[in-house]
Amino acid sequence: MKKFLTTALVAAFAAGGAQAADDVTLQLKWVTQAQFAGYFVAKDKGFYEEEGLNVTILPGGPDVAPTQVIAGGGADVVVDWMPSALAAREKGLPLVNIAQPFKSSGMMLTCLKETGITSPEDFKGKTLGVWFGGNEYPFLNWMNKLGLKTDGSDVTVLKQGFNVDPLLQKQAACVSTMTYNEYWQVIDAGLTPEDLVVFKYEDQGVATLEDGLYVMEENLKDPAFEDKMVRFVRASMKGWKYAEENSDEAAMIVLENDETGAQTENHQKRMMGEIAKLTAGSTGALDPADYERTVQALMSGGSDPVITKMPEGAWTHQITDKALGG
Repeated sequence: MKKFLTTALVAAFAAGGAQAADDVTLQLKWVTQAQFAGYFVAKDKGFYEEEGLNVTILPGGPDVAPTQVIAGGGADVVVDWMPSALAAREKGLPLVNIAQPFKSSGMMLTCLKETGITSPEDFKGKTLGVWFGGNEYPFLNWMNKLGLKTDGSDVTVLKQGFNVDPLLQKQAACVSTMTYNEYWQVIDAGLTPEDLVVFKYEDQGVATLEDGLYVMEENLKDPAFEDKMVRFVRASMKGWKYAEENSDEAAMIVLENDETGAQTENHQKRMMGEIAKLTAGSTGALDPADYERTVQALMSGGSDPVITKMPEGAWTHQITDKALGG
């Protein structure tokens, strides 16, 4: 199929005067996994190629902050969570959300039932595992809403690595997990769903937007860049909707792109099934109501809010209106 596509493109270029594909570099928020399937599918299926784009997908990891990569000119567009992007914007890095493929949040706290936790009111006096590096903001906001101090007087925050060891070793009553990833690591380690109590941020009314596409504000003034992003978003959303409908195939495409060899077929297929639930309902265009909810959540942080003032210009429909014919 790929060979045929390439041949067809060569013929098309020969007919219409050769035009080099435009380069786009995408920085992912985390390692190559089904969380980013839409982009790998768009590349594998030739959707980017059809839009005249040559897309390089850079995997992330524990030492990669998308905000720093784009600030340093290492990417044209990044995948990041909105709390991290808005916090960076307030600190002077003018990031703008141009598309929002994820409609729902996959964030949750997974707790051991034996600790006696049955509701968020039971967090008091417990140790809770939290990811940092920009991922702590939704958690801190939730604790503020519950009126719980995170300095150890109400809850003790354990700076969690990107694993679930603190739960397995009983160093924490609860750990941060994503519906599509770490929760299953807990299950694979031998615990059953009956051993656990989970609190989804979505259900607790403290969910914030995850996995949006962000670019630097000044670049949007450049018509050539804008045109490139319109094509990139259109092809990416085509990839996402294909992945939603063909989740096992999408998982296998992700596996083919995993150069570390760390991912397994079972884990990626399961992850893709969960990811499809989060992208369902999104056309790619940011819903202003979801944005407002995220901002309100981040500003309601009591004495230590994630952002201190209403952001301005933090998102735009400039790209999605043209890409999706909205």
